[in-house]
Amino acid sequence: MTVVNTAGIGLWMALNVIYAITVIGLTPGELGIGLGVASGLRLVLSAPTGHLADRCGPRVVQVWSFAALVPLTLLLTVVHGFAQYVVVVSAHAIAYGTNRAAQMAMVAGVVPADDRVRIRGYLRAATNVSISVGAGLAGLLLVIGTPAAFRWAIVGNAVTYALAGLLTARLPTVAPQPARRGPRLVALRDRPFLVFVLLDGLLSMHYLLLDVVLPLWIVRHTEAPKWMVAALLLANTVLVVLLQVRATRGTDDLRGAARAARWGGVCVAIACVVFSMTGKVSALAACALLGLGALVHVLGEVRQAAGSWGISFGLAPDHAQGQYQGAYSMGIDLGRMLAPVVLVWLALEHGVAGWLVMAGVFGAVGLAMPPVVAWARTRRPETAPVLV
Repeated sequence: MTVVNTAGIGLWMALNVIYAITVIGLTPGELGIGLGVASGLRLVLSAPTGHLADRCGPRVVQVWSFAALVPLTLLLTVVHGFAQYVVVVSAHAIAYGTNRAAQMAMVAGVVPADDRVRIRGYLRAATNVSISVGAGLAGLLLVIGTPAAFRWAIVGNAVTYALAGLLTARLPTVAPQPARRGPRLVALRDRPFLVFVLLDGLLSMHYLLLDVVLPLWIVRHTEAPKWMVAALLLANTVLVVLLQVRATRGTDDLRGAARAARWGGVCVAIACVVFSMTGKVSALAACALLGLGALVHVLGEVRQAAGSWGISFGLAPDHAQGQYQGAYSMGIDLGRMLAPVVLVWLALEHGVAGWLVMAGVFGAVGLAMPPVVAWARTRRPETAPVLV
């Protein structure tokens, strides 16, 4: 299911911006507003839609969210103008966020606790492979470059949602959680968990380093050839596939997961220091340092990802995994919204000093993870009694 779904996502990710501007006719500003509104709605509704997965059963919610994503995706082929675009991508983002929370609740429901992080490692490795395949297919469509080619890509993405929904229906049933006394959205009242979510969101900003920040840094501030951008992205994809499952070892308990998140942050901080050294050296030295920094970064990336999964699963009560996983994704979404603006500003406007600020923040957040998780362990919410 993950392979089919993310292949379609990879196909669309590479074409989304170009389609919106060249076919729908949006300005860059309108595109940014539309995507910002959609991302904001998905962020705000993450916990409530996760609660829906708990109460109705995650498999049911995931199947219906895939069913909703099919027509919402196809609507993009007939969208005209800014207002229609905002409505469609907003509804699409809500359905996608619902699906994401339900999928993680499915993992929690059908996989034994000791294996959940390892399974997420396999899912992430599969995601990297299939997104790359989808992006490669998108490259062929970009060569054609016609509106019809773009629309066929949208249809292909819709087909992958339909197939993923059929595959999800074959997964085991996870029983819905009964209504309980007390507040419904307990995840949003769990202060230690929300502190973890915020820290994890700050740390997850590093995912945009290789995708957004380094390409601009390489082109504008180093002597390295431009093909290094593609080489670093390819190396990152391959290494994540090879290392992500191994990086989950020891993260099936909260102490081990917190240590993994800590060292993930420290490794990303070291990578930022290495990247800061590439601006005033020869092309050969810049390539060598970029390669070293990317290697240290991917070691931090896979370890931090495994640690954050272990913490998010470990701190969540069994009856509220959906809403806790939805709340956990809020931090990641927030980090991805802030990262392009903040990290590009630091690196391109402030150079070495900006990279060192990033290193300090990532390192400090990583070091803060174990004490925050220890605090959260002592304040875990009690399971409320079931309403009769």
